[in-house]
Amino acid sequence: SPGKRTSHPLLCPPGIKCGGVLSAPAGNFSSPNFPEPYPYETECTWLIVVAEGDPCAYDYLQVYNGASRDRGNLLGTFCGRSPPPPFSSAWHVMAVVFRSDRHVAKRGFAAAYQKDACGGQLTGLSGEITSPRYPESYPNDAECLWSIGGAGGMALFDGPTTATPHLGRYCGSARPPRIVSSAPHLRILFKSDFNIGGRGFKAYFYSGECQEVFTAIKGNFSSPQYPNFYPNNLKCQWRVQLPLGYRVKVFFLDVELEGRSSLTGHCDYDHLAAFDGGTEDGSLLGRWCGQESPAPVTSRSNQILLVLHTDRNTAKRGFSIAYVGGK
Repeated sequence: SPGKRTSHPLLCPPGIKCGGVLSAPAGNFSSPNFPEPYPYETECTWLIVVAEGDPCAYDYLQVYNGASRDRGNLLGTFCGRSPPPPFSSAWHVMAVVFRSDRHVAKRGFAAAYQKDACGGQLTGLSGEITSPRYPESYPNDAECLWSIGGAGGMALFDGPTTATPHLGRYCGSARPPRIVSSAPHLRILFKSDFNIGGRGFKAYFYSGECQEVFTAIKGNFSSPQYPNFYPNNLKCQWRVQLPLGYRVKVFFLDVELEGRSSLTGHCDYDHLAAFDGGTEDGSLLGRWCGQESPAPVTSRSNQILLVLHTDRNTAKRGFSIAYVGGK
């Protein structure tokens, strides 16, 4: 009859796959008959349901830099057949969590630990390295290798392996200069011989996003991983250095850090501080924590330093800051 749609040979016949649930980590799908013309009067629905977050969604092993499962303490999540690298904690406590679901059991894992750990993988954005037993005398015949960065006398190597160029070799009591690597990896090797020990050494390291210098007239920066939770055990520094005659005005766009101490009422835990000049020796312009909305701060000189300290637990969103220079 007029206006009535007639059937067509391209109608979707029974048996053509059309839609479905896709749950693999990766895959593909297409319209029916692709690359041939698709049928008329067809409706297909594909429901894509994949595991949230990282691919270790079923059975996994997690390593934490402390006693709590605080997100800021997580050093890594591992599954499959790839063994985790050696880890060193930032203090005397580590937590290792093993989780398995109700399907597909495997052989599992074996691990070892050691007090006075000597070397290991350091994945944090900042941290501290010391010789074994520091400040007590280090043991004889020690050989310690720390790898800083991605997974992967005292000598420093500019890259992921000890085959890469030396940045320096140090002994005695002269303090080595500040070292900056040209790659996202740095390896530190400490060796002692069979006699005559000493106190050893203590060193601090910072990654690129945890220690930055800005020289543009205006800019912005934020805490590591913002707006996701910042890591614990951080000391990060941002310095704005403008030409002589300029002053720096800092605007706080967003601040969410761990709150004040209930005992003292002060910012004793995670906090952000601003100093006039390029070092922490300059006058303190402010110290903030919690969800404060600080008023803008202006330096008295051509430099301002902002320092973020985070402790062993209770990470938050962090901060976002903009600055502008003026004469």
